[in-house]
Amino acid sequence: MKKNNFSSINQKVKDLSTKFNTSKEVAIILAAGHGKRIKSQTSKMLHKIWEIPTVERVYNACKNGIENINTVIVVGIKASDVMDVIGSRPANKFAYQEVQNGTGHAVQVALKEMENDFKDGIIYVLPGDMGLLDDSSMSQFRNDFISSDNDMMVLTGIYNGDPMQNSYGRIIRTKDRSGSRNVIQIMEYKDILALPENDVYNVTYRNKTYSFTRQELIETNEFNSGVYAFNYKKLLELIENLSSDNAQNEIYITDLISLFNERGYSVGAVSPKQQYVVMGFNNKSVLKEMDEIARRNVYEKIKDIIEIDDPDDFFIHDNVVNDLIELDKKGIPLDIKIGKGAYIGKGVKLNYNIEFGRAVYITGNIIFGKNVKVWRSVHISCFENQTLKIGDNVKILWGDIIKGNIEIDENSIIESSVNLTGSDEFPLRIGKNVLIKGTSYLFGSIVEDGLTIEHSVIIKKIVKAEIDKSGSIKPVRFYLPETEGKELLKQI
Repeated sequence: MKKNNFSSINQKVKDLSTKFNTSKEVAIILAAGHGKRIKSQTSKMLHKIWEIPTVERVYNACKNGIENINTVIVVGIKASDVMDVIGSRPANKFAYQEVQNGTGHAVQVALKEMENDFKDGIIYVLPGDMGLLDDSSMSQFRNDFISSDNDMMVLTGIYNGDPMQNSYGRIIRTKDRSGSRNVIQIMEYKDILALPENDVYNVTYRNKTYSFTRQELIETNEFNSGVYAFNYKKLLELIENLSSDNAQNEIYITDLISLFNERGYSVGAVSPKQQYVVMGFNNKSVLKEMDEIARRNVYEKIKDIIEIDDPDDFFIHDNVVNDLIELDKKGIPLDIKIGKGAYIGKGVKLNYNIEFGRAVYITGNIIFGKNVKVWRSVHISCFENQTLKIGDNVKILWGDIIKGNIEIDENSIIESSVNLTGSDEFPLRIGKNVLIKGTSYLFGSIVEDGLTIEHSVIIKKIVKAEIDKSGSIKPVRFYLPETEGKELLKQI
């Protein structure tokens, strides 16, 4: 890596890192790898599950599952991209692993970054690709670690398929009748296959030898997820003893198990209630499978709160889902209908009695009033710093595009093929009981109450409501501004 690039990344690490709080718990999230098998120029950690990057999902699980936890995110390949997505957040530091020298080395880098801000407590280590990890599973893992009184704990998965298809590292435990069954080591599947078929594998733990047949190890269905909890002082004591004396010349965090055991410290393991939370991905097909699981989880949460036309074809952002659940707790029926292929993105605030047609796309700080109907293929969005408000009893018909800093007041109707746009400098304000129809385009204007606008292009105008002789408000039809560049057009 070029010196100036190294310097700029380290400066960005300093700029985006924030001070730890007084909590005695830290989650180290490993997000330095690129993931060659994913076959993408995007960092593996930035691939999305249900529209949220996997590293951010792991971060959210830690922050929401453990109150006031501090976090360290280890970045490496595509470091700047990962830091841009996470940004500067409270009690979060970045640590730069310039050379990817294994998971154990990544933890060493993280501990070095936080050494002046943390003295004692619990350290959690998590891979940044476990995008289905949720806050309840993280909270339970914490509780299990504390109640176990272990010095180190591994979060494991249970493999229920063909053992020969299980390529994960196996958890090897003691066979004591007391039921303690402490973890002796993690043995990689390829190393198990390399054992002589009829030989016995012996491993010594606390002056006692345990024997396992090759087939017994193959059929061991408990595997390593890559999530750990440690007593901080004991981790700090042993982390520098990790060696890269292996075929890959890398420093592995799994080797800490033998170091803890040799020192007489206890190592336990526990499996989560929902097995999917330990899923990670190395290719696009598994990422797709994880996204499908996330979709099914969302559907299960809200299937009896709102109506969803197609459980296999919709998107509602997690924040919107949480808002819906809170609204439902008020005891008032929501009467919200979501059409097939609808996309309801981050920032959208829904209300009672709303209907979205097929393939609508709505994202941004969009605030809906009550009794709103949006027909199919409508696009409604705004930039992060903008707000778009839609009042009570508004109807938005087929194929409309509504974008930017806009307010549409109550009882207005936006008929099909209309384009509405408002900017920060020139917001668009549509009054009450307004009808806009035809292939109309409005930008940065103020439309007073009760007006009808048809087949018109209105840019940065105040459209006044005037009464004609019959007592009706005069309509605006077929208004077009002066043409620019008409001298460039020639008759063929």
